[in-house]
Amino acid sequence: MTTTWPPILVLLTRIAPHALWALALLLLIAALGCIVATIRSPRRPLVYTAAGLLAGALIVVLIPTEHAPVPFRLLFGVTALALAVLGGWPVSQLVLTLATRSSIEPSAHGGILVRAMTPEGETTREVLRGGTTIGLLERLAAAGTIMAGFPEGLAVLIAIKGVGRFTELEEAEARERFIIGTLTSIIWACVCAGVFRIVSG
Repeated sequence: MTTTWPPILVLLTRIAPHALWALALLLLIAALGCIVATIRSPRRPLVYTAAGLLAGALIVVLIPTEHAPVPFRLLFGVTALALAVLGGWPVSQLVLTLATRSSIEPSAHGGILVRAMTPEGETTREVLRGGTTIGLLERLAAAGTIMAGFPEGLAVLIAIKGVGRFTELEEAEARERFIIGTLTSIIWACVCAGVFRIVSG
């Protein structure tokens, strides 16, 4: 005997996935808004809020058992990619501040100032210059490879960055900042891209 569901239940089962996708998309957009706001005026609570909203979006998109329609996928793709690229910088800065307790001095060129003892006395030099620009490109590439279904590209990305920075990693401060910043940046980009992959299947 075939069970006939009431029309209202049938309607709810059809609407529910779309409502969840819309909710997840709103969470991503809200997270992007927090990130844009904290880039202009660094505020730690906004970074925490953005991370929480991203985690919420990740949980919500795991609930539907079907793939999202193409319009939703496009919106998720654009929002997730923007959040991945822009969000990694304030998140990395926050994690670095918490990890190093502000023991590393920033410089005017996006690098860090490290002190070293020489026969002439203590000197200061800048290493890891251009970190902001490299970070943007790194997250763009990391999120792009995940969203395109080519996670193996992450290994190539990390290898290229490691080789390019190898000569600047003599000091412990530089190595610490490089490892923490790179891992935080890539993890953030991968989580953002992961939301898109779950939605698109």
